[in-house]
Amino acid sequence: MRTTFMMMCIGLLALSCKNEANAEAIEAFEKNSQTVLANLEGWQNENMDYSMYADDFAMMETAFGAEKDSMNLEEMKVADKMMWETYDFEMLEDPVLLPGVNQDTKMADGSVRHYSQWRIIKPATDSTEAKSGLIRLYESFDFDENGKIRYQQVYGDFTGIMTYLNNGE
Repeated sequence: MRTTFMMMCIGLLALSCKNEANAEAIEAFEKNSQTVLANLEGWQNENMDYSMYADDFAMMETAFGAEKDSMNLEEMKVADKMMWETYDFEMLEDPVLLPGVNQDTKMADGSVRHYSQWRIIKPATDSTEAKSGLIRLYESFDFDENGKIRYQQVYGDFTGIMTYLNNGE
């Protein structure tokens, strides 16, 4: 009976620790979700606050035929500027924010992922009419201990929409 009581105590202690860790992950997710929303708004408004990124930030390169597997913050700033010079971006709906999980433990870890739909517009020029297309995205953000974005990845058919916007239907 004493062994049973000890096992119950250990089980309750483990459950208590798990609930505390889960509460911390939920709190981190809620805080980090605000950063993600600010990030998406900054992208849409072409006014990104890059101070939300960690110094050791990396963004996975998911484009077809990418020459590198990732880019650092300085490379991302250059890529962002080039995109904003050529296109306008409009998020069409509030993103669906979901908690991410640690790939090893499968437990919530404060990371944030989202699904969203965007309109990408190639503005008119003297010789071309404006053109736009819709794209659905999945994006994930991992954060460091200071709440800064450490890792980001985005998936969507950018090759398809860029081909459409630049080469016709």
